[in-house]
Amino acid sequence: METNIIKILKDMAAVTESPFYLFDLDAFRRNIRKIREEAGETVKICFAMKCNPFLVPEAAPAVDRIEVCSYGEYCICRSDGIAPEKLLISGVLKKPSEMERIVEECGGRARYTVESLGQFALLSELAKKKGMTLRIYVRLTSGNQFGLDRDDIRTVFELAAMTPELEIAGIHYYSGSQKRKASKPAKEIEKLDQLLLELQESFRWNIPELEYGPGIPARYFQDQPENPEDRFFGEIRSAIASMKWKGRVTMEMGRIFAASCGYYVTRVLDIKQNGTTNYAITDGGMHQLNYDGQIRGMYHPFVRVLTESPREPQTEDRASGDGKWTVCGCLCTANDVMCSEQDLGVLKVGDILSFSNVGAYSMVEGMALFLSHELPAVFSFAENEGIRCLRDPEECWKWNTRQNG
Repeated sequence: METNIIKILKDMAAVTESPFYLFDLDAFRRNIRKIREEAGETVKICFAMKCNPFLVPEAAPAVDRIEVCSYGEYCICRSDGIAPEKLLISGVLKKPSEMERIVEECGGRARYTVESLGQFALLSELAKKKGMTLRIYVRLTSGNQFGLDRDDIRTVFELAAMTPELEIAGIHYYSGSQKRKASKPAKEIEKLDQLLLELQESFRWNIPELEYGPGIPARYFQDQPENPEDRFFGEIRSAIASMKWKGRVTMEMGRIFAASCGYYVTRVLDIKQNGTTNYAITDGGMHQLNYDGQIRGMYHPFVRVLTESPREPQTEDRASGDGKWTVCGCLCTANDVMCSEQDLGVLKVGDILSFSNVGAYSMVEGMALFLSHELPAVFSFAENEGIRCLRDPEECWKWNTRQNG
């Protein structure tokens, strides 16, 4: 499968302005099917769209739910025609004006997280105003700014007993991504099991669902184990099966679905040797390419040289060509290192590089507006659809310009 994608990338690079992204939709769909099988028949699946909003239309028919963490993400879903029934309206901040519109359009068909007592009050006020019942998921904090502590969760349950317009449909918990130990999600599930039982016993309230983000890691670098998810699902399935609380579990994930389906293509526009280090300067950079855990190129991502372009004339060409290259982008910061001392053979000006496993967060976590560089084009590929342009290149300098000129 990857051989076909590499050929497509080579063909595209010959006629498409770099840099650009390509998302393999077939691989994305295969990943969802695989994770469904790994999770087991009784577990439902939620796609965290923040990892890659361009994949929402493909995710919607394949998953049970889509997590929306901002009003902008909600607008993307509505633009894509996603049904309210598919949406979990989440996020640490919920602005009243934005939530009013969401509640008007989605009502009780969508689901809503509660991350503070203020959010509970806001949803209660909107539900009363619109004359409807809203289903809420109370988020337990993992020790940061997200969610509520146990005391406040108990307060929410006490308030809910006097607030018929809000129905507690579940508990929401997420403690972070890229977990290293497969035993950690299992221990979290055990603690959540205890909390769910305590709440049901204390408040005589049936809690039908646990929305849980296991933080299963995706592979970004060459020295990481293949298929890291395989180490996690066995323990997760066993932990869920051992729960004394009996309800529905929905696993909320993003990276594990999307990371491996993305490619970033950039072109080498300058080469030089400073001291003993060979540098390749590209038209891309860390504002468009982000790997979780990467710091100034200290880890080796999967990079492929797609083309061997004719050498263009240069004022000075002092690269030794020993195969070890530090690839940097076009930003005015020493942190703009995409990979360091990586064996890429003999690079020349005009050569095109493809970075793999960039389908999750890599595109959206970068410093897109730094230096006012153009936003790259975004493409998708599927066997039955061919190549589609999802976004044309777009100049963003105007966003850093005063409105009054």
